[in-house]
Amino acid sequence: MHQVTTPREERRLLTAAASAEETALLAEVVELRAKNEQLGQALASREVIDQARGMVMVLAPCSSGRAWDLLVDVSQHCNIKLRDVAAALVATTKDERLPEPIQRELRRGLRRLHLTDRR
Repeated sequence: MHQVTTPREERRLLTAAASAEETALLAEVVELRAKNEQLGQALASREVIDQARGMVMVLAPCSSGRAWDLLVDVSQHCNIKLRDVAAALVATTKDERLPEPIQRELRRGLRRLHLTDRR
């Protein structure tokens, strides 16, 4: 049995469909804006992390991969985001003092790095 819809019901259904499409589109725009913001933050963080990695490579001296591992280690042991560890290290070039926990873990990491290089 086929049900017949009235013009009024058809308009209501079309309006609901258009509204659902607009809602889905709006949700997609919000999601894309959030992703765009995250990518912007990631790019900004990447720059400071790469600078810190270069500083570690000069201090150690070591490869880029080993410098990355050391920074990740410091970040994990201090429970501080990697980008914040990197920013603190880079800030020392502007006469800012490295926070004690980062300083301590960086020293430990550099020591471990030197010990493994001697083997």
